[in-house]
Amino acid sequence: MSKIFISEDDQYLFAQGTHYDIYKKLGAHPSEEKGKKGTFFAVWAPNAKEVYVTGSFNDWDETEYPLKKLGPGGIHSLFIPGVSVNELYKYLIITEEGHKIFKADPFANYAELRPGTASKTTDLSNFNWTDSAWLRERDSKKSTESPVAIYECHIGSWMRHPSPDNEGFYTYREFADRIVKYLKEMKYTHIELIGICEYPYDGSWGYQVTGYYAPTSRYGEPTDFMYLVNLLHRNKIGVILDWVPAHFCVDEHGLGKFDGQCIFEHPDPRLGEHPDWGTKIFNYGKTEVKNFLIANALFWIKEFHIDGIRVDAVASMLYLDYGKKEGQWVANKFGGNKNLEAIEFFRHLNSVVLGTYPGFYSIAEESTAWPSVTGTVEEGGLGFSFKWNMGWMHDFCEYMKLDPYFRRNNHYALTFAMSYNNAENYILPLSHDEVVHLKCSMVNKMPGYEIDKYANLRVGYAFMFGHSGKKLLFMGQDFGQEREWSEERELDWHLLSEDLNKGLHEFVKELLKIYRKYPCMYEIDNDWGGFEWLNADDAERSTYSFVRKAKNGRNNLMFVVNMTPMSWERYRIGVPKKAKYKLLLNSCDTRFGGSGSTVPNDITAEPIECNFRDYSIAIDVPPYCAMIFLF
Repeated sequence: MSKIFISEDDQYLFAQGTHYDIYKKLGAHPSEEKGKKGTFFAVWAPNAKEVYVTGSFNDWDETEYPLKKLGPGGIHSLFIPGVSVNELYKYLIITEEGHKIFKADPFANYAELRPGTASKTTDLSNFNWTDSAWLRERDSKKSTESPVAIYECHIGSWMRHPSPDNEGFYTYREFADRIVKYLKEMKYTHIELIGICEYPYDGSWGYQVTGYYAPTSRYGEPTDFMYLVNLLHRNKIGVILDWVPAHFCVDEHGLGKFDGQCIFEHPDPRLGEHPDWGTKIFNYGKTEVKNFLIANALFWIKEFHIDGIRVDAVASMLYLDYGKKEGQWVANKFGGNKNLEAIEFFRHLNSVVLGTYPGFYSIAEESTAWPSVTGTVEEGGLGFSFKWNMGWMHDFCEYMKLDPYFRRNNHYALTFAMSYNNAENYILPLSHDEVVHLKCSMVNKMPGYEIDKYANLRVGYAFMFGHSGKKLLFMGQDFGQEREWSEERELDWHLLSEDLNKGLHEFVKELLKIYRKYPCMYEIDNDWGGFEWLNADDAERSTYSFVRKAKNGRNNLMFVVNMTPMSWERYRIGVPKKAKYKLLLNSCDTRFGGSGSTVPNDITAEPIECNFRDYSIAIDVPPYCAMIFLF
């Protein structure tokens, strides 16, 4: 154990916004001075008149331990001998007006289990990582040419113990053992975890954060979360963290008016508040705030070996008038609605993070047509690795909800996304947001009787997996969770005893297996070299056919998707070449809960012109059926 101290260089770099290891200095860290072990405390509170640290180690005496202000930058620090791990603490801040404020530590690595609001001392240095091979391999891959199939997951509602203790939550370690088995069986490449940064209110799902540098204590200690990430890596599964730099909650112990004044948020409420969400907006023009956030992303990478961040609500950061009425926002210096400081923040963030960790994924949840979200910073882009394709998601869900009779009039809803597919590096998301707030579960969005709903969903998933773009499914969607998701209960795993749910689960597993096995499914995702429509225009029969193409021209896949309850006999499709087309997957197979309608295993192309091609095949297409052929 070595001595922790804050130098003038540390203070200067933090003030400049470029101290990317500032989390090793601010916060509470095991330290040693003059042969005595203890804890070094440091906090940024530039407007505080006085700062004290108080906690379980001194019976919450308010004034026993005053911190020393180090310089004009506003950092206060103190070493306290004898303070070890698992001690509760808060900062008592005396404002310029003499008021007392008790605050949790913004840089704390551990927190008291809610409803408690104190920070907790811990030590992140003792975990034995064994994932070096994974990290080396990760940074050697080109993300856009790799398979990315993400399982979005909320730990507290994935699976629970029947015991009422701690609400039945699995610990990080218990969850690790079970989720690894599940993800390996299903063939997902990554897991995206919701609600890991500490937050006070369960119903926010973790999107209103108080502890950006602390894994939530709901499921255990920081080293338990390290165990989870390490085990996932040992089993070749990447870990993406849902990250929320767009806003923070207004709870008294949080970041708001931290030292009596607005140091994390903008003091002008037109720039510093979301009126619809009741939250505060970070001040992206402030160097220390940018440093807080960029160092936070690096903290999760360096200390917890995270492989990616999904950045929540990017549009709310980019637009000054997002969710605001006239008079509730302030234009930029050019009179426009673009948040120039947030743009610079994203470019700074992605340049530093991806420049240092080339295999890391920086993913934008951006819901507008903002140009070049995944374009390079050098060419004026924001520098993200991927962007969620919210347009595709909306069109797909709205189309799939339609009665099949009306799908003919909305046929191009499913072809439109390919017209702009090369604009960004896309992920196709069917996330938690699509199965809450009375939007229905995925299976209950589908029209028809129960058996029709599951047939529709199988066909829809096949279309999704064949479409260009990486993939994301929220937990429960792969077996047909019928109720909307709630953070208050576990998934309805009992449904896997039902034939239709078991069949859907098996079908998604087969889709993931095919997706992982054939490079044509993922290596060319952002241009027409990897995708070709065979027939995009058969609106009358609501049937789509297309090809996914590999770089080397071998082991390509042809998709035929019938979105109606009608069968099409001797349906002719123009094909790319004279070849034998081998059936890989038929969604009507009885093992998937289908009707049992069969399709020939091998079909040889005939020299008959169709769809402007010299060769074609003719097949019987069953109702609500998706077929995948290898050629």
